Order: sequence, then structure tokens, then C-alpha cells
Amino acid sequence: MTTLYEELSWRGLLYDATEGVQEALANEHVTAYIGFDPTASSLHVGSLLQVMLLARLQRFGHAPIAVIGGGTGMVGDPSGKSQERVLLGAEQIETNLAGIRGQLSRFLDFSAAGNAARIVNNADWLASIDLLSFLRDAGKHFTVNYMLQKEAVSRRLESEDGISFTEFSYLLLQAYDYLQLFDRCGCTLQMGGSDQWGNITAGIDLIRKLRAKKAHGLVVPLVMTATGVKFGKTEAGTIWLDPARTPPFAFYQFWLNADDRDVLNYLKYFTFLEREAIAALERAHLAAPEKREAARVLARSVTTLVHGSEEAAKAERGAASLFAGDLSAMVGPEGLSVGNDVPSTSVTVGELQQHTLPQWLVKTGLARSNSDATRLIRGGGVYVNNERATDEKKRFSRDDTIGGEIIVLGKGQRQKHVIRVGAE
Repeated sequence: MTTLYEELSWRGLLYDATEGVQEALANEHVTAYIGFDPTASSLHVGSLLQVMLLARLQRFGHAPIAVIGGGTGMVGDPSGKSQERVLLGAEQIETNLAGIRGQLSRFLDFSAAGNAARIVNNADWLASIDLLSFLRDAGKHFTVNYMLQKEAVSRRLESEDGISFTEFSYLLLQAYDYLQLFDRCGCTLQMGGSDQWGNITAGIDLIRKLRAKKAHGLVVPLVMTATGVKFGKTEAGTIWLDPARTPPFAFYQFWLNADDRDVLNYLKYFTFLEREAIAALERAHLAAPEKREAARVLARSVTTLVHGSEEAAKAERGAASLFAGDLSAMVGPEGLSVGNDVPSTSVTVGELQQHTLPQWLVKTGLARSNSDATRLIRGGGVYVNNERATDEKKRFSRDDTIGGEIIVLGKGQRQKHVIRVGAE
């Protein structure tokens, strides 16, 4: 029977682990945690790998804990950051905590017999400890030299802005978190991204010094795209898990538009598809890459996980209407419901005629500026109703619409926006 360690290995999700993790995951009932900073009321796709890691852990019979950093969120983690975070107030953190709890519940089972998931707020212990006790119980066990050797700290020391004492102390706080979870919940494994390795090993050291017990750490790689960009960074901004921030259609399109070189890795990282299913998709992709079957399965699978099967189906219908070539399916009473699933702007005929094509590209978010829009048109990258546009001064009228109702603007073959034209 496959173990979690073996599962993570074939999926390419093992970056580093302490000695003994493989045996513990194979032979013990392990309680493990990952921390999430409550910097917003929603998680984003950059956090999704960690959420999936907890969900995989639970599927293999172990007990997951999601630690929401209500305490550490008031300090800020310097890991992977070139500048200090903006510190949040207690009220904003509580709002953010509520949003994150709801999103985690889509992935974790909080009523499972024997390995129910838990969400804890580290403010439960950090908010009540006094400074002298913290310095005595945690601070005395770490030398400054030890802390300076940690990559997150050393990198910030070399930066122009340096690092404040507040963020410098973050490593101690996270180590103290691990100690508390070890005592309170029997937690013996902390997981996270590879940039958390220094914080994780600090917690392991603290448990060893104060409890004379062994704890473990396991980290996954930081995901980069094939173009060398940090995963989740897009021209359109952050891709959130909250449908109010990133609509399901836009979320679906983010995955559908993934670089072909990234799709198979993303299927391993962000879905529960088994090895055989992913291998079959790889064969299909190699045989007919233009069909992008693997990307479609990726988009459908992740959107279903985050937003549910109904929203995934709506997003898929909307994409089919926009990209299959038959735009007439989007007009009329039946087409209206499908069209509602795609990004759109509603205007009157008068408003439509007020702006040029480059201006509409900017207004719909397909271009950053008029000059960017003009460059896209000259480069042949702009489409109107699936026809390549060439007129930089083009102004629309009702005659340009499909069925008197819509105009579909496109940037390349993958980004679309519908202009809905109403009455005068």
C-alpha cells in the first residue's frame, strides 16, 4: 500500500524532510500542521499547494491541523519577503480568519473518525504570554548566530531595508507554535513550503531541548512557472479562492491558460487524480497537444475542488461558448444564461460608440493602456468576434454586434471579454 511519503515523492512534492519522516508516515498515526497567515479574508492559489498537502495527509489517515496565524499575523513572516509586511489590527485579523476557515472546510473533514481536521489560532497562546516568560521559555534557547544563519533572516539583512526586530523574532514565535502544538495536540510533524525550512527546524530544535523528544519537518518545493515566474502571479493580479474576488470563470481560465509545460506538474500538485489517470493525460497531450485535454481536465478539477461541480460546469460552458467558435450560441434567451458565466461589460449603444477599440481593450482589462492596446492590434493579437482586428481607430456600432446583443473582444486565443449591448 502506498504511503503519503511515496505519494508526495511521485508527485514531485518532496523538497526536503528530516530523518525519520518516511518511517513515521508509514508506521504511525501522525498529527501534522501547516500555518497560514491571515493577511486577507481569502486564501489565494499560492496557498493552494499547502491546503492540498493537508488534505492529502488526511486522506492517508493522518490528522491535519491548520494553524491560522492570528498571533504571528500581527508580526509578519520575513520568509520570501524583501520588505516588511504591513501589520494588521486584531479586528481585521478576525475578519480574515473567518474567511479562511470557510475555505479550508472545502478540503478538510472536521468530523472524520480518528483523524478529524482541526483549525487553531496561535493567538490562543501567543496573545496571553508575557514578554519575560517568552524570552525565558523560548528566547534563551536560540543564539543570535543561529538565527542569523537562517536564510529568511540573512537575505533580509542583505537587503536595502534590512529587518526589524519584530520580524527577526518571527522564527522564535513559529518555533514556540510548534512546541505548543506538540504539547496540546501531540503534533510531531510541521509541513510547509521550502522557504519555511529554517522556521520548521527551529521548532524541532526547541522541542528537542525542552521536551527531549523528536519532532519532524517536511517541505514542498516553491512552485515556479515554466517561464520562471512565481506561481500565481498574473498580469490581472492575485487569483483568489474567494469567488467574490476572483469569479469562478476567471479562476477556471487561469488554470485552462496554464503553460503546456506546466500542466502535467499542476495535475500532480493540485488535483487528486491518480498516477494512471495523469499518465493517460500525458499520452493524450503528446498525441494531440492542440486539443489541450490535460489543461481542460486541470481547470475542471481544480475549479470543482474550490468552487464545486456546478460552478465548474458553468465556467466550462462559458469557455466553450467563447472559444469553440460559435458565438451565436451566446445570444437569445438561452444564450443569456451561458453568457452570464463569462466576464462581460454591459453598455448602451451610445456608450458603445463613445470609445475606440483600443479604449475598449483597456476598459475591459485586456490591455494595460492605450499604447499597449495599439501595440497588440498592430501585432495581430486582438480579435473582434473571433476575427483578427486591424483598425486602430475602429468605433463600434450595433452593426458590429452578434445578434444585435454582444461583441466579443479577444486578446490572443485565450483571453476574452464580452460587451453586452442594450437599448439606446
